[in-house]
Amino acid sequence: MTAAVAVDLGKTGCRAVLWHDGTGPARDIHEVPGAPGLAADNGVAMARDTVRAAVLPLLEGRPLPRLAALCVGAAGAASAPEAARELAGLLLHDLPADEVAVTSDAVTAHAGALGGRTGVVLAIGTGSVAVGIGDHGSYARVDGWGPWLGDEGSGAWIGSAGLRAALRAHDGRGPDTALLAAAVERFGDPDRLPSAVGRDGNPARNAASFAPDVARAAAAGDAAAAAIIRDAATALGEAVVAAARRIGGDALPVTVTGGLTGLGEPLLAPLRSALAASPRPLHLRPPLGDPLDGARLLALNTSAPHEPHVVRLRRTTTPSPVPTRPANPSAIA
Repeated sequence: MTAAVAVDLGKTGCRAVLWHDGTGPARDIHEVPGAPGLAADNGVAMARDTVRAAVLPLLEGRPLPRLAALCVGAAGAASAPEAARELAGLLLHDLPADEVAVTSDAVTAHAGALGGRTGVVLAIGTGSVAVGIGDHGSYARVDGWGPWLGDEGSGAWIGSAGLRAALRAHDGRGPDTALLAAAVERFGDPDRLPSAVGRDGNPARNAASFAPDVARAAAAGDAAAAAIIRDAATALGEAVVAAARRIGGDALPVTVTGGLTGLGEPLLAPLRSALAASPRPLHLRPPLGDPLDGARLLALNTSAPHEPHVVRLRRTTTPSPVPTRPANPSAIA
């Protein structure tokens, strides 16, 4: 019997799961805090420790089948391919796997959402990015530039636009809007709004928490909120269309993933309309799986169109026994 380990290494959290014979998952998904990203200072070392902390509890205290492969979808891998290769080498040394693969978390999200097939995946949460993978490995990443330079249509973008509209109403520079009362309810005194959004050193996440308020106001007929949601849907649609144009192909499947899909029809209805207006046929469909499913698929399948974007290292010696994990893995990241 063989097994594979899939890892989804993000900046907020890191999840790992063990698959037996590459089919159904073990009962437990082990999760620890995430790492800043491979492109960050000391990013490889922090990623290594975080992956070990997530994976080792899955391997300890049970009869261990041969671990055929481990695949990590890591934040920052797309912009730091040398770091991805370094991480793969370190994990091959650390863990008893025959092979270690490292790729971008956007690539594993794409593989999971479309079952390893070609098409475009729009991932929308606090940030936003459209990833297209076509025949022969053609690849396009559109946006995902972060809250200050991009991520248009994302949760942070919608929330920030809603808060700006609230403050314009507060100042008397803009029209009245229900967003002002919603901002007061969520963050308190408008005069203290900048410090409230900047608390905890994560203003993008805090701004994104206001996105559901904007969507609710839009659904209730607030003009300012409705305009923000329409603009967000337009920006997201443009990202998908750009990714589809860059990878080529006809009648591409498109799927939308991420927490912002929870806003529901106020965002998804205008997004569908934006995609329907594309000159290239785009077929919107629900996601087939999540990034862990994508990492599991890429761990065991080297013929997927994602392969040009995966770093693989194979062991040439007998693997060592399962190492002992750190005393306090949750504190590593």
